[in-house]
Amino acid sequence: MVNSVWPRLEALLPSVRKPIQYVGGELNSTVKEWDACDVRWALMYPDAYEVGLPNQGTMILYEVLNEREGVLAERTYSVWPDLEALMREHGVPQFTVDAHRPLGAFDLFGVSFSTELGYTNMLTALDLAGIPMAAVDRDESHPVVIAGGHAAFNPEPIADFVDAAVLGDGEQAVLTITDIVRAWKAEGRPGGRDELLMRLARTGGVYVPRFYDVEYLPDGRIKRVVPNRPGVPWRVSKHTVMDLDEWPYPKRPLVPLAETVHERMSVEIFRGCTRGCRFCQAGMITRPVRERSITGVGEMVEQGLSATGYEEVGLLSLSSADHSEIAEIAKGLADRYEGTQTSLSLPSTRVDAFNIDLANELSRNGRRSGLTFAPEGGSERIRRVINKMVSEQDLIRTVTAAYSAGWRQVKLYFMCGLPTETDEDVLQIAQMARNVIKAGREAAGTRDIRCTVSIGGFVPKPHTPFQWAGQLGAEETDARLAKLRDAIRADRDYGRAIGFRYHDGKPGIVEGLLSRGDRRVGKVIRAVYDDGGRFDGWSEFFSYERWMLAAQRALKDEPVDVAWYTTRERDQVEVLPWDHLDSGLDREWLWEDWQDALREVEVDDCRWTPCFDCGVCPQMQTEIQVGPTGKKLLPLTVV
Repeated sequence: MVNSVWPRLEALLPSVRKPIQYVGGELNSTVKEWDACDVRWALMYPDAYEVGLPNQGTMILYEVLNEREGVLAERTYSVWPDLEALMREHGVPQFTVDAHRPLGAFDLFGVSFSTELGYTNMLTALDLAGIPMAAVDRDESHPVVIAGGHAAFNPEPIADFVDAAVLGDGEQAVLTITDIVRAWKAEGRPGGRDELLMRLARTGGVYVPRFYDVEYLPDGRIKRVVPNRPGVPWRVSKHTVMDLDEWPYPKRPLVPLAETVHERMSVEIFRGCTRGCRFCQAGMITRPVRERSITGVGEMVEQGLSATGYEEVGLLSLSSADHSEIAEIAKGLADRYEGTQTSLSLPSTRVDAFNIDLANELSRNGRRSGLTFAPEGGSERIRRVINKMVSEQDLIRTVTAAYSAGWRQVKLYFMCGLPTETDEDVLQIAQMARNVIKAGREAAGTRDIRCTVSIGGFVPKPHTPFQWAGQLGAEETDARLAKLRDAIRADRDYGRAIGFRYHDGKPGIVEGLLSRGDRRVGKVIRAVYDDGGRFDGWSEFFSYERWMLAAQRALKDEPVDVAWYTTRERDQVEVLPWDHLDSGLDREWLWEDWQDALREVEVDDCRWTPCFDCGVCPQMQTEIQVGPTGKKLLPLTVV
């Protein structure tokens, strides 16, 4: 039996902000008997409760695991610095919110990273739990620490801290891992922790960093990554769930007690994307496209609404309007929930996949949120480079239709610092926003039209054609954005109707260091943590100076520095830190696509054209799965 830390924790809560986030007991949460289970998981999204609780990936794994007999899964989130200080003072360890059990008592600690800026939060949780931060210092009394999520496609910067990493979809992977741990425990833990990790590594789908040695060249580049014992695969493959209808999770989504970033029920309508945007890691690593059927979506919406009481349903995917039956899904759901409080939303929409009929179905119950589109690049030229095949005419036509149909607010997302980008490419964003307002005023017959321009700095990511690109420096990014801001403000006719939001270039450099780093970057992460680094994704906690000083100290004896990892362009023959981790994408294909980018050559979506030979389908023994199924949402009754 493991005792709850609740009595000790409860005494501290009156002294912290938002104590409700540590209480647990959410609608649809699960607490199982500790002694009735033989495999126990603690799942973490390494951020505050308000960001972590709505995370779909963690929620899905929580439910998949708890459905299994004899398996228990509980959740833990990052505690704010105020509670962290009190926990250290009073000896309260990192705990789960479900039953307030100490993290150190679990068999497995799974951490899902959608961004690399959560690494210091993982170290905080390990330290508070009394789990040695260095994986090499752990024994079989400690949980096996496993990284997952998008950032796990290059786990090398955290290789010293995690025991293992899982690439790709987690649903089947966590069950395989569970079975291996169960068998090892039932046999009396033969060979200790080392044997358990060996069994995981032998599957070919779990990466155990300690079983690989990294050799370096004198100039700092990697010479090779090589297994250091027999039976360990040279390459580790990603997991792909093929039939989404067989995995209709979450069936009973968690309903938070405290306010969170998304107050809605979400249904994932498809996974993967083959649009081929060259900057987009999510699109590249989640190939191939796998659609959920129209009836599968309908059943998940119906079940989820009755389980939660939410009034908004988000239809999630990387580009939701690309679902082959999106019109039928939207109309079917709008018909079914006509006259109720239930509204629909598409969080991500491409300009060229959007139409007013779809928008009207989504807003039929009277709720009209603003529309968000992501042209990503300001000029036609840069959009060819990034393979975002959207013309300004497409955008103007779409927003004109929206403004004519009664919308008043449009938000446009762009990136700054894309490969080959010039000041002129970025300044064209101001002209585009101006044209949007102008078209909107003409279409709506009113000057009461708004357009918000939101800009993020571009960070090259592993397993994309831009993995070889040099990143734009922080100062250059800021200078370019300042020119754009001045251009928008100087416009007397339209400047006031254009909102301008941007992130400065500094967090992007740190993200770039972590996303394309190798094992040597682990020393930097540890130094930042020791210096008080926490919640690096939050502007109020992030310190660029802290990261740069830590990197200077940690890398002083190495032939590499921050610029080497970020603003330097790589050549074709360089061994990249993640080359032994297989996302299915052929390295030659990625290099060719990088050359196409430099030549400003666009590539079509392979869903509707012959195969471009990216490698995913044959290597992963998968295939693109798209409709139409020909089915209707009926006979599901109108509510």
